[in-house]
Amino acid sequence: MIRFLDIVFSLVGLLIGFPILLLLFIIGIFDTGAPLFLQERVGKGKRPFTLVKFRTMKVNTSSVASHLASITSITRLGRLLRKTKLDELPQLWNVLKGEMSLVGPRPSLFNQEDLIREREIRGVLSARPGITGLAQVSDIDMSTPVLLAETDAKMLASLTISAYFRYILMTFTGKGVGDRVPGKN
Repeated sequence: MIRFLDIVFSLVGLLIGFPILLLLFIIGIFDTGAPLFLQERVGKGKRPFTLVKFRTMKVNTSSVASHLASITSITRLGRLLRKTKLDELPQLWNVLKGEMSLVGPRPSLFNQEDLIREREIRGVLSARPGITGLAQVSDIDMSTPVLLAETDAKMLASLTISAYFRYILMTFTGKGVGDRVPGKN
């Protein structure tokens, strides 16, 4: 049922959100010259997939987890996109393709070995990664790999249709701050 909801909501979101996506893409061209950010992430079963987001940092920024990035790397448009979570909209494409779910553990980078190990121990990597979830609405980011993996496992063990909608609603209403950049806490 959750996969069905993912398909319906991502398709509707992409269709209805197309004017916003197009506008942000055009503004992003003026902001960084490369409005989309593509990055290989850890997917279900530890398989790689290419995550797509709107770029919020300068083009030459190192490919590290947000909590390791410099605040000076974030562009002016990037600050707005992060604050409103609009940088996540292109991930609806990843959801539609079946690489992600709307709700699930945030996909890590392959160089986040501690987090991957903790998630493997707890079986978290058997699920599709998500755009939002319990950790995100609880202000738990990737800087605390054990707590994050424990929270992800707890969410997956109790994920119901009701919880699915609750996490999405909490995200839309601004609960949680997502992955932090130093100086932005």
